[in-house]
Amino acid sequence: MKLVDYLKATKEELRQVTWPTTSQTINFTILVIIISLVVAISLGGVDFVLKTVLTKLLTK
Repeated sequence: MKLVDYLKATKEELRQVTWPTTSQTINFTILVIIISLVVAISLGGVDFVLKTVLTKLLTK
């Protein structure tokens, strides 16, 4: 019966959770997408610069 007790406790805990509103969920999703794009572009830029510098250094 441990499984049943666990499931009951889990159900009770989930009732106490403050779930985000639809608006909050959309805003957070947009924020995550923007941050992901900024990080991807930044890393891509660093990669391009390092590749260019190393290529010029090693092909002299």
